[in-house]
Amino acid sequence: MSTTVLISGASIAGPALAYWLGRYGFETTVVELAPALRGGGQAVDFRGETHLTVLERMGVLGELRALGTGGSPITFVDRRGRQLLHLPAEFAGGEVEVPRGELARTLYRRSLPRTRYLFADSITALEQTPSGVRVAFQHGAPREFDLVIGADGLHSNVRRLAFGPEERYVRHLGYYAATWQLPNYLGLSAGSVGLNVPGRLAAVGADHRDPTRAGAFFVFASTGLRYDRHDMEQQKTLVRDAFAGLGWEVPRLLESLGLAPELYFDSISRADVPAWSTGRVALLGDAACGATIGGMGTGTAVVAAYVLAGELARACGDHRAAFARYEHVLRDYAQGCQKGGDRTGPFLAPGTAAGLRVRNGLLNRRWILDKMLEMGKRVSSVDLPDYEAELSDAACSVVGGQDDLRAGHRSQ
Repeated sequence: MSTTVLISGASIAGPALAYWLGRYGFETTVVELAPALRGGGQAVDFRGETHLTVLERMGVLGELRALGTGGSPITFVDRRGRQLLHLPAEFAGGEVEVPRGELARTLYRRSLPRTRYLFADSITALEQTPSGVRVAFQHGAPREFDLVIGADGLHSNVRRLAFGPEERYVRHLGYYAATWQLPNYLGLSAGSVGLNVPGRLAAVGADHRDPTRAGAFFVFASTGLRYDRHDMEQQKTLVRDAFAGLGWEVPRLLESLGLAPELYFDSISRADVPAWSTGRVALLGDAACGATIGGMGTGTAVVAAYVLAGELARACGDHRAAFARYEHVLRDYAQGCQKGGDRTGPFLAPGTAAGLRVRNGLLNRRWILDKMLEMGKRVSSVDLPDYEAELSDAACSVVGGQDDLRAGHRSQ
């Protein structure tokens, strides 16, 4: 009998894990609060040997290269639209940069043949027993699974239910970010342009796939705000209030916000969980070790999905050993990547006029910019086991046996 696994979250980490578990013969279900797969969002990037190795083993590297944006240059301007700083595409684009929605759809399609998806539902209770985890859902009937994985982001519902309140694990880093889609009324052809004033960035960039569309990206400094994460109108009001009175294109961008059917709004924060598992429940991606922006969270989540699935398959049903090995392999690597998120807010929107002048002055010096570009290429890496090579000759049949593994390998 196959091991049954419930994954909470159908963004990036969840479908990536579902793909690998399905390939190893697990019986996998993904539950997602949203009514459908979420599109939109900022471009995300992959960089370094570790990221690219996992994408290659998944068989998606070529597809993602074809979907690539080529990088996203950004020009910072003042209230009169005069250029203060220009950062080239390679500054933030990594080796492969793709729209977040395209990545999500790619991983979802790859996982779908061996995964059951439950949209518009969520977990309301978890009860661990000696043989499994009893799960109650908001809408669906209760079920028992062998394992439950929280791949549901920085504000993880699974982490709250199994590990404790969010305040124990998530630290606000002093900034908020918002993104939404709008018509490309400026006729932008590539990259982004943004107004920078102390503590605030209001940027707009062309859509890579559709030249008639654009994306807004706003960042502002703030102490922790109390709001309903599921109330989009309340979040729009917070953005309007934070950017009221600014010139340049900000009034028109805020006007487009009122018409936007979707909005991403969240604090720039980081999650630090002392142990990534408890009993039969484990955390993956941002739920375990997240940073909202700048911490290479997307690449780390895809790598973590590969390792967690591989360790579960290798352990032949011993989830304790698998979870311990998963954390041992990845914790230092993930925390090293995560540190980049601590600097994101102050870099994008320095809190003072002096801070803006220092950042712009430094990066307008070509040799310093070149040095930072070179440093950006030196990303952390981790030795990745080749799980399929190990398992193809293994006697373990807990998760489907050798035939499933070989069939999965041939299908790629």
